[in-house]
Amino acid sequence: MTDIHYENWEPVIGLEVHVQLNTKSKMFSRSLNQFGDEPNTNIDMVNTGQPGTLPILNKQAVKYAIQFGLAVNAEVARTSSFDRKSYFYPDNPRNFQITQFFNPIIRNGTVTCDVDGHTKHVKIVEAHLEDDTGMLKHFSSFAGVDYNRAGTPLLEVVSAPSMHSPKDASAFAMALKAIMQYLGVAECNMDQGGLRMDANISVRPKGDKTLRPKVEIKNMNSFHNMEMAIEAEIRRQIQAYTLNPNEDHAKAIQPGTYRFDLSTRKTVMMRLKEDALDYRYFPEPDLVPITLQEEEIEALKASLPELPHQRYLRYISDLELPADSASVLINDKYTSDFFEEALPIAKNATSLCNWLISEFLGRFKEKGITLKASNLKSENIGKLVRMIEEKVITGRIAKQVADDMLAHPEKNPEEIVKANPNYQPVSDTGVIEPIVDQILKDNPQSIADYKAGRTKAMAFLVGQVMKETKGKASPSVVNDLILKKISS
Repeated sequence: MTDIHYENWEPVIGLEVHVQLNTKSKMFSRSLNQFGDEPNTNIDMVNTGQPGTLPILNKQAVKYAIQFGLAVNAEVARTSSFDRKSYFYPDNPRNFQITQFFNPIIRNGTVTCDVDGHTKHVKIVEAHLEDDTGMLKHFSSFAGVDYNRAGTPLLEVVSAPSMHSPKDASAFAMALKAIMQYLGVAECNMDQGGLRMDANISVRPKGDKTLRPKVEIKNMNSFHNMEMAIEAEIRRQIQAYTLNPNEDHAKAIQPGTYRFDLSTRKTVMMRLKEDALDYRYFPEPDLVPITLQEEEIEALKASLPELPHQRYLRYISDLELPADSASVLINDKYTSDFFEEALPIAKNATSLCNWLISEFLGRFKEKGITLKASNLKSENIGKLVRMIEEKVITGRIAKQVADDMLAHPEKNPEEIVKANPNYQPVSDTGVIEPIVDQILKDNPQSIADYKAGRTKAMAFLVGQVMKETKGKASPSVVNDLILKKISS
């Protein structure tokens, strides 16, 4: 999707991505930072805003923020500080959030992402530490608040308004998620709220470099849904400007906070946009500034792992994988690590990549599960690919073995093939030779084409034999027989 898709208009998109950090305790208290427990069990006096309680800074959260800053080549502030952001909602019992408004810990980084085979660099304006709110839960006859999430450490990453299509935005968000996972600072479980995205969207005529009024779409936790929401809002704004060409921009598009209605696929206004004055920011009096030493930062820099884009480049250059396949692998750390573990066993990187993405991830998508939830072992996928490469089994048989592996993830492919006579490739020339003779008799033109140098003709002949044997004939035996007969 490119900006030409919008004819004479250019979308301008910026994202604010909220990432829950996987520290053991919360941002400003010692209560447990853990998802899925009974409501209001992981709380204490700080989380619930009891009078006289004081925040205690989580040092691990600060370390994670520094690691992220280093990973995106950002400026790590040697001195940063916290501020109070006032707002009054039931999910925030103390009536203010502790955040970093004036002096954030991270500024001016760059996230590298790949969109349709093209590398893009998206500027990070800042990343700041703050604490999360509780969760409002609505039931048929009442509503309640679960404060288990209140106080969870958040790193909010703010991009520059430099993206111009929904696909750019989702590629940036996916790259950001991958960086967090590779660093080990966040799980980013989107179904649990571990990564939530706010999108700021405006449109302007192509060639115009000024920014028009923007709309913010809040709390999206799906890349696909975010793309649909951004697309819907872009269309709405283009229509508003087109129908009201002489109206003041701020009247045609009223800045506000919106949500995306998945059933109607439209954005719906929730409230008019607040500004900084509404939140009454002021320095947090109960926390001293964070002061970092140079040696601390250098030690964290030296410990950085291989990051997603570095791995992407290695897959393309060293393993010669297609760019789109490399993107699929690196965008999820578990999948990429799974591939890395299976590669020494499988040997053939391209074949392993194709089987993992096309066969296994494709099956998981149909079943609505993930690679991690499948309980498959990387070594078994590697063994399956090696068996194909060594012509122990045919590709057709391998697909059936793959189905059995999903049904019985505890079994390895060698055991599955050995236990099923139907999975044994036919290598008996006495069985295969008559079939080869008949295929050659029926396809004299293919023989002539092969002798004329058209190598695809051989693949066609082999394919016909495999079709007749229902994929059970040994490909190497078939190849040898065909070549021998054509040559003689």
